[in-house]
Amino acid sequence: MVEVSPSRSRPFGGRWRVVVPVALRWGLPVLWVLWAALAWWVEPRESTEAQLDRDLTAGRVVTYQRANGWADDDAYWGSRPALRPAEQGWMIAWTLPNGQTRYASVQPPNPQSYPDGPDRSAQAGPDARLAAVVGPWHGGGDAAHRITTTAGLLAGVLLLLWLGRLIGGAPPLTGTRWFWFWVGLLPFGAGVLAWTYRELWRPPAAPVPDRGSGWRGVGWLILAGVGIGLLVSVARIMFGTTVVPG
Repeated sequence: MVEVSPSRSRPFGGRWRVVVPVALRWGLPVLWVLWAALAWWVEPRESTEAQLDRDLTAGRVVTYQRANGWADDDAYWGSRPALRPAEQGWMIAWTLPNGQTRYASVQPPNPQSYPDGPDRSAQAGPDARLAAVVGPWHGGGDAAHRITTTAGLLAGVLLLLWLGRLIGGAPPLTGTRWFWFWVGLLPFGAGVLAWTYRELWRPPAAPVPDRGSGWRGVGWLILAGVGIGLLVSVARIMFGTTVVPG
C-alpha cells in the first residue's frame, strides 16, 4: 500500500481556492488606492479665466481645447468624463505639465477681433493667445493623457478581477451575486470595497440566512449613490475644487 502525503493529494484547484481569496483580499484594495490617487490627480478642476492667463504667461499650458462642457456617460465608476469639443464652446480646458487638467468659462472667440500676428497676442483674448503661444487646438499625448489612461486601465483590471471572483468564485455569504453586482456599481468603487470587506476581510462563518437579493442591491445602489453624491457636493463646497475636483 502506497501512502500519499496530504500536500500531494490536494487537488491543484484546491490550492487556488486558498490562494485567490488571499491575493484578492490585498490586491483589490491596493489597485483601488492606486486608481483613486491617479484619478483624483487628473480629475478636471474648475478654474477661472484669470488662472488660464497666469498659466499661459508662465508657460504652463501643454494642451487646450474649447468645448461645450463634459460628456459623462456614466459607463461605470472608473470612467472619466470626456470633453465635447466645440469651436464656439462656452469653456476652455487645458492641461499642465504635472498632468492636471483645469477648465474655465471663457467667452467664445470673435474671429474679427483676432490680432494680425503673434506680437499682439498679449492684448488679444485667450483663444488668440493660446493659438499664438501653444499652437492649434489639440489634446492628448501629454502627461494628463498618460495618467488618465493608466487610471482607466487600473479601474478596468480592478473591475474584471472583482467580477471574475463574483461570478466564477464561491457564492457570496452576505448577499446574492445579483445583490453585490448592483452594489458594485456604486461611485468611486465604494461597492467593490464593501464587497471586499464583507466577503474577504470580515466574512461570516456561514451564509447569512436573509441574504441581500438583487432588488435590495438596486435599492442600495440608488440610496447609497445619492448619499455619496451629497457627501461629495458638501465636501466640494467646504474644501473647494482643488481638494474635491469634479
